[in-house]
Amino acid sequence: MPALPRQQHGASLRGQIEHLKPIAAAAVQAQKDLQLESGLGLQIQFTGQPDVELAFESLANDTKKIELLSVRREGNQTYANVFVPDGGLAHFEKYVADYLEEKKDRRGQARDHRKLLDAIASIRAAEVRALWTDDLDLLPLDVAQAFWWEVWLPVRGQGQRQTVVEDFKKLARLAECVVSDQQVNFPERTVLLMYGSEQQLSRSVMALNCVAELRYAKETAEFFDGMDVDEQHDWSAELLARAQLQPPNEAVPRVCLLDSGVTRAHPLLEPLMQADDLHTVEPAWGVEDEADHGTGLAGLAAYGDLAQALASADPVQIPHRLESVKLIPAEGANEGDARHHAYLFMEGVARPEIAAPERSRVFTSAVTASDYRDRGRPSSWSAAVDGLAANTDGAGDNPRLFVLSAGNTREAQAWADYPDSLSTNLVHDPGQAWNAITVGAYTDKIDTQGHPSLKPLAHAGGLSPFTTTTRTWDRAWPLKPEVVLEGGNAAKDELGAVGMASLNLLTTHHQPVERLFTTSNATSAASALCAGMAAQIMAAYPQLRAESVRALLVHSAQWTDDMCAMFLPSDSAPTKEDYVHLVRHCGWGAPDLSRALWSASDSLTLLVEDLVHPYAKVQGKGIVTQDMNLHALPWPKEELEALQDAPVEMRVTLSYFIEPNPSARGVVSKYHYPSHRLRFDVQRPLDASTEQFIARVNAAAQREDEGDAVNPSDPNWLLGERQRHRGSLHQDVWRGTAAELASRGFIAVYPSAGWWRTRPALERYGLPARYSLLVSIQTQQTNVDLYAAVFQKIPVPNPVIVGP
Repeated sequence: MPALPRQQHGASLRGQIEHLKPIAAAAVQAQKDLQLESGLGLQIQFTGQPDVELAFESLANDTKKIELLSVRREGNQTYANVFVPDGGLAHFEKYVADYLEEKKDRRGQARDHRKLLDAIASIRAAEVRALWTDDLDLLPLDVAQAFWWEVWLPVRGQGQRQTVVEDFKKLARLAECVVSDQQVNFPERTVLLMYGSEQQLSRSVMALNCVAELRYAKETAEFFDGMDVDEQHDWSAELLARAQLQPPNEAVPRVCLLDSGVTRAHPLLEPLMQADDLHTVEPAWGVEDEADHGTGLAGLAAYGDLAQALASADPVQIPHRLESVKLIPAEGANEGDARHHAYLFMEGVARPEIAAPERSRVFTSAVTASDYRDRGRPSSWSAAVDGLAANTDGAGDNPRLFVLSAGNTREAQAWADYPDSLSTNLVHDPGQAWNAITVGAYTDKIDTQGHPSLKPLAHAGGLSPFTTTTRTWDRAWPLKPEVVLEGGNAAKDELGAVGMASLNLLTTHHQPVERLFTTSNATSAASALCAGMAAQIMAAYPQLRAESVRALLVHSAQWTDDMCAMFLPSDSAPTKEDYVHLVRHCGWGAPDLSRALWSASDSLTLLVEDLVHPYAKVQGKGIVTQDMNLHALPWPKEELEALQDAPVEMRVTLSYFIEPNPSARGVVSKYHYPSHRLRFDVQRPLDASTEQFIARVNAAAQREDEGDAVNPSDPNWLLGERQRHRGSLHQDVWRGTAAELASRGFIAVYPSAGWWRTRPALERYGLPARYSLLVSIQTQQTNVDLYAAVFQKIPVPNPVIVGP
């Protein structure tokens, strides 16, 4: 850099140091008044010249106990924060004096510190933002907004660590901030968590003098799990004060946990369930949780990850309540015996329905078999779930919604082989149930702070090492899991893989007298989160069918970048088989409640609830395929045509429940396990008229009935017709231009083969089949309001518009 005008620049720096002297004196006096013991002084910020490297190491001086605390770059400038002890400003005054005098040593070498001082633009007392070394976007713009800070304190010499900590806690309390009792020690730093606002912290220059740097705290389960029970009680009470709970009203939807029971005495759970909401399939077992499993899942289903709920200052809305059925005794809390669970599941569902038959509820279970030998084939257990969901005993009028965990991988060797092991650790029974939402696990938890030798196994957004998949299932069986939610992570070092509390979710402990919080992970935790999300949809839209709630959850899911990087090719365009590979590992991604409940201004979601009579008995022909429903898509054609080549995405989800037929014949043939199968097809540009579209769909249905392969002639779908029609929930995404989408004005829902047709002696061929159909279009941000334009068109029959 060019040399600055020495006298002008030196005079400016001298004046800035003079300005600091009364500030430093006031700070030192206040520290003495408060009897602080960790060192008297002032923290100063040195700002570098633009585009000039600041020699920040030269600002420190161990002899004079001047400590460089933190350095950050913002734009083209460097900022260094330095603690200057009482009297230490004289050190920098001498630097400036030498600079102005152009001082040289005996050999004529310059000793004027010109390189350092020319690089300094300003010297001032440090403020909160000067100490912030995290992403600036994380620091709230509203200085009065309280949040959790990660406070990095200096050690300040041998034996001084706790003195610095206690001094900071004293100053934080004066600023009305809350500091955790837990701390993490590093050789030259101590890290604490503090709750407060920038405005509060700014009140005390003295508090800032204790701080090396400030960051946004990562809310981990380890922090809260490590508290003593009294501190946990304080946090629990604070959360309850913010929680907006529902009274015991029969109209409020319930999450019914089929698990190891729930300890209702927990202060976070007692307001959400009454004593008669606890059931058991075996009276001798009681209703309490002795396995520390069901209580934790109850906490997740109600509050989500408690680490996030406790770390927030916002109100917590819980629009649903809880029920529990003890399905297993204390032993084997995570695994069940499939020889008994078909019966136990039916018993478990019956108990709360007998007690409160009018309630709407979502059933959830994380109880699975200990192996995955079925590999997608229906078992007695999974078929029982399918029958319960379809409510075949009730003529299918009131189907039930089930959320099941996919089953977990707990073997250390599988963790060591991550991610390759994901393809061979398969979904456990009853996760193959066609009508249930089967939930896998991904993770955003990667914080191994305090354990430098350990690194997280999964990247943020990647599949959890605990999850299971359907990679090697026969292609005839359903695409599972449907969705993935947070299930925690594991860590590894040169010795192997281990679990960590900071990589888990925080939830409610089953023995609240001893502890209020514990941790949970894997697909058990993920399924509880999913059930809570389903209940929130039910609370927002109480009129929706169970099939629609399932469809909304899956429709809202999105793949993370890391999921795509793990399972899609990076060196070529993905094929339809590649996308099937992705779905059999990650489902359709992580669901988003806001996407499930509302459409943004550039996204429109149309939900149709309808029914079709798939078969009929015709004299002389026997049982034949009968109805096809045609739905007009009210897309604003003119607006789409105006967008021309703008990329548009159309997502279609068809959700229905089948009646299972788990006979030996049904297991062998994919056509005979389900009572019926439904398909969807969208009008194509080559369909010159609606009549031609109907004729093409009828011909395709006829070919499939005769066993001919589907002719894929619509290439812009991710999965395509051959791949998407597995199980009883079918989803696919079409990508093209707005002009191409404008010509796709209709979607058809039509039946395919099932045992209602092939088993006429059972006389089920005349039954109707309900379904829910979701279709959404999404464009990049434009000036065209597609949502408003839809309401200028004639609505389709039986529509439910989900939007703002």
